[in-house]
Amino acid sequence: METSVFIEQIREIVKPYAKNTEALANLNTSTDFINDLKINSANLVDVVLDVEEKYDIVIQNEEMEKMLNVQAALDIVTAKLKEK
Repeated sequence: METSVFIEQIREIVKPYAKNTEALANLNTSTDFINDLKINSANLVDVVLDVEEKYDIVIQNEEMEKMLNVQAALDIVTAKLKEK
């Protein structure tokens, strides 16, 4: 998956949960969901569920624990899509 496309898609997914709109506007692969976007851990679960729905994939708990930034999310989604 092209990184720029994923970034735009993930921006739309996290938009309802992000408390830091400036970080959301400047979203990139190094953006951290908790520290930069100020998404709380409960909402991070919602983000994972939304990602699963968007890409029709299942993210395991071990993978979810690693999905703390945009790059990790991209890596996990890309790997899951290749498995399909």
